[in-house]
Amino acid sequence: MKFYYDLHIHSDLSPCGSDDMTPNNIINMSLIKGLNIISVTDHNSTGNLPAVTEVGEEAGIKVIPGLEVTTREEVHVLCYFRELSGAMEFGGIIYDSLPSVKNNPEIFGGQNIYNFKDEITGTLEKLLINASSYNIEDIYSIVKKYNGVMIPAHINKMSDGILGVLGFIPFNLNIDFVEVYSKMPIESKVTEKYKVLNNSDAHQLVDISEAVNYFELNNINDIYSYLCIS
Repeated sequence: MKFYYDLHIHSDLSPCGSDDMTPNNIINMSLIKGLNIISVTDHNSTGNLPAVTEVGEEAGIKVIPGLEVTTREEVHVLCYFRELSGAMEFGGIIYDSLPSVKNNPEIFGGQNIYNFKDEITGTLEKLLINASSYNIEDIYSIVKKYNGVMIPAHINKMSDGILGVLGFIPFNLNIDFVEVYSKMPIESKVTEKYKVLNNSDAHQLVDISEAVNYFELNNINDIYSYLCIS
C-alpha cells in the first residue's frame, strides 16, 4: 500500500514557523493534502509533539515523534523516534544544551507551545535556532540510546546541510537515509548509497507536501522498521 508522507514540518514553536502552524491547522492541512504520515520537527525542541500527536490520532494521521537538531557544527539533522516519551526526553536534553540566549519574538518570531485545542499554553525562552553543544557524532549516539534514527536534513543546502558545512558524510555514521532539498540540484551519485526522503521543510501551511511522496508498506505501523527506528 502507498502511504503518503511529509516528515519535516515546523510548527509555531519554531521561531521561523508561521503563526498559523498550530497543531490542528497542521493536521487538517495534512488531511486536505491527502497525507497519511507526518512528523512535526521543530528546531531543537519537542514542545508541540504531545498536542500534534493527540490531534493526529483523532484525525487518523500517523504522527512520528521528531525534531530537527542543529549540531555543534551547525549541521541540521532530523531525529525520529517510535515513542513520544523518548522523543520528549531527548528533546529536553537538546534544549538544555542550547546556549542561554533569549529569543526576541519581534526579531526571530514566537516560540509558542499549544494544547490540542490550539490554545497557547506557554513559550520557550531560549532561542531555538542556535546550535546545541553536541556534535553530530554525539547526536547520532544519543538518538540511538533512545532507539531512534538520525537523518541528515536537506543535505544539499549550503548553509546548514551536512555537505555544505562538512563537505562529506562521516564514514563512522551508519546512516541509511538522507533528506534532499528538492529546490536545489544534487548529483545522483551523492545519494546512490542512501534511501532518500523528500519532505517539505514547511514553515507555513501552504508548503506542506501534496500527496506525491510515499512509502510502500504493508501496514502504516511498518514505517518504524522501514526508517530503521527500533
